[in-house]
Amino acid sequence: MDLQDPIFTAHEGGKLRIESTVPLDSREDLSIAYTPGVARVCEAIAADESLARTHTWRSNLVAVVTDGTAVLGLGDIGPAASLPVMEGKAALFRQFAGVDSVPICLDTKDPDEIVAAVKAIAPSFGGINLEDIAAPRCFEIEERLKAALDIPVFHDDQHGTAVVVLAALTNAMRLQGRELADLTATVIGAGAAGVAITKILLEAGIGDVIVCDSRGIVHSGRENLNPVKEELAKTSNRFGRTGGPAEALAGADVLIGVSGGTVAEADLAGMADRAIVFALANPNPEVEPAVAAEYAAIVATGRSDHPNQINNVLAFPGIFRGALDAGAKAITEDMKLAAARAIADCVGDDLAPDLIVPSPLDPRVAPAVAAAVQAAA
Repeated sequence: MDLQDPIFTAHEGGKLRIESTVPLDSREDLSIAYTPGVARVCEAIAADESLARTHTWRSNLVAVVTDGTAVLGLGDIGPAASLPVMEGKAALFRQFAGVDSVPICLDTKDPDEIVAAVKAIAPSFGGINLEDIAAPRCFEIEERLKAALDIPVFHDDQHGTAVVVLAALTNAMRLQGRELADLTATVIGAGAAGVAITKILLEAGIGDVIVCDSRGIVHSGRENLNPVKEELAKTSNRFGRTGGPAEALAGADVLIGVSGGTVAEADLAGMADRAIVFALANPNPEVEPAVAAEYAAIVATGRSDHPNQINNVLAFPGIFRGALDAGAKAITEDMKLAAARAIADCVGDDLAPDLIVPSPLDPRVAPAVAAAVQAAA
């Protein structure tokens, strides 16, 4: 480890700081921002809690919460090691959508303790962004918090990924002159992202989705499915396919990889003509883009050094900006579908096989997503 490496020097001291929005240069300034003036605002909020939205930073503040168990491609590295990622997430919130956020790294893997901790800190925040929490705990934690809190709760690894995948697939269909209802997609990986992608594609009206985990195709005849996969078996794979990746990809129009594993080239060869491959594992895609391009008309990855980067930063800043501005109590399916449409529309006339999603640095994206989400809220 070279601490003089530019990456380490950029992270030294962290990537965030807090700044005051009011002057603190005189006694009068102090009496307004702190005592005695602040007491009047506290009393007003005690009498009418809705004033906390307009007279504190809560209306523009998101907690980025993790237990450090599913960080990037690094896995279970613990809460302290996850903090640089959570700081980065907070920096993206501020840069792209003007949303303030605070990283919260919890030293527990127990769902009850995580739920209790987030509920306890919730009065300080206008939204909760769950991040890098391993499946299947992440599903339970999100559902319990959504039921318990009256502010938006959003697990970005699930829904942010799903929104951007839907946007990319929408534009791929535009490019090819096809309809979503005519497609069969194979999702390789049944973790947080795979489950959410399957759900949003079905919600959007895709013809069918076949989900494949480490044991093969998820279907109703399989034993020992957890509750999440039991639900997938009921809603996906409508023709009851069985087998492994080769059978899942046979004749499929779309491959969406969110597994961290690999897909054999021979399995790709069994896909339909004009296939679409989204190999999203980071840092190593399930299939190398050059290999995928031999069998697919459109290829996307999660990497910034290849065309068509499917990156959550296209979704989460604008989604929270729109939800906070609307005073929404939850982020609904309609809001997510609206976000996907807005991302897709940002490509406009530039649509091409190597440009089906806008750049993560495109300044138009977050405002467009925010406006769409606010309108749908």
